[in-house]
Order: sequence, then structure tokens, then C-alpha cells
Amino acid sequence: MKLLALSDLHGDYSHVEAIRKKAGDFDALAILGDITNFGPDEHAYKLLEMFNGPIMTVPGNCDNISLLKILEEKSISLHNSSHTIGDLIFVGLGGSNPTPFNTPFELSEKKIGESIGTLLSNINTNKKIILISHAPPRNTTDRLPVGNVGSEALERFLGRFDLVLCGHIHEARGEVMVKGTLVVNPGEGSKGQAAMITIEDKITVEFIDA
Repeated sequence: MKLLALSDLHGDYSHVEAIRKKAGDFDALAILGDITNFGPDEHAYKLLEMFNGPIMTVPGNCDNISLLKILEEKSISLHNSSHTIGDLIFVGLGGSNPTPFNTPFELSEKKIGESIGTLLSNINTNKKIILISHAPPRNTTDRLPVGNVGSEALERFLGRFDLVLCGHIHEARGEVMVKGTLVVNPGEGSKGQAAMITIEDKITVEFIDA
């Protein structure tokens, strides 16, 4: 499976067409949150209408919680939910762990842990499990000058997922393997950054700059 990952567009879709052309053919799209910049929710229609095929989404901390209504209408909304495509199981969680900025969609570490724990408890399979999250796990793609700011709750689940796709930390684009889980931050979609994830027996990542 070839999966295009986009994150942190913050309402600026000016590079999306160039990303889509540079990506070429792919089987599905994952949008990892911060689709808008504190709204308006309706702005997301423009982005979602740029693509055909399966679109899996979670909102980010800079999206209003009310955006979920549009995501549920126009995409495969993965917030606190799961979806199977072939031999892959996708689970998702939007928003972020608490920030100093009191953004619209933040969740306590306790809530994050409970949500992911419940999702995983309902999965009994040998299929690959992929987490679509806006926030990164702590000590992965979450490094800022002040230190690592990812979710401690998500960090506890490393090793349970084959792949974590996340954004949120603009300065931490890249990939890292921790406890057998590959964590990928595709970068800022608003700057023409994305990533193509090829999921076969092995998972490979190609970063896109459009």
C-alpha cells in the first residue's frame, strides 16, 4: 500500500496540488490534523475535495472540535475510531496533549491513554496496526529547544503499533524507530512538505518537498 501523509496545513492549501502531482499514484491519503487554523471549519471542504480515493483524517489541536462533523461527512474520520483497509488496521486520535497555548482541541494524558487503550483492546489480529495521530509520542519526533513535548501516554504504546503517523511539532520533521514502532512526521503541508509511506512487509518512507 502507498499512503500519502499530510499534516499541519493550517488552512493554507496553496502547495497541495503540487504535492499531489509530485506524489504520483497512491492508494490512500492520511491527513494528520491542523487542517484549519482555528477555523473556519468549512475551509476543510476545499482540501478534502482536492483528492479522490480513501481519505483518513484526524483533527489537530488548532482545529475546532466541531470540525469532526465535516470530517465524518467527507472522509474516514479516525478520531477515537478504527478502520481496516486490506491487511492494515488504522486507529486514530486527534487533538494533542496539553500545550501552553490553550488551543481548541487538547486532551489530558489520561484521556489519551484511555482512548488508545480501548481502541487496542478491541483489536485481536496479526495485521499491521497503524496509528494516525496529530500529537507525537514523547521522545520521538517531538524535540523542541525546550525539550521533548510529545504525549507521554502515546509513548507508553510504542511497540504496540507498526507505524505512527503524526505531526504537530513543525520543527521535528523526520522518522525514528522506537521499540519496533516507526514514527513519521511528514512536515508542514503549508510549506509543501509531505511523506509517501510504502507499507509492504517492510515500511519505507520517502519525504516530499513540493
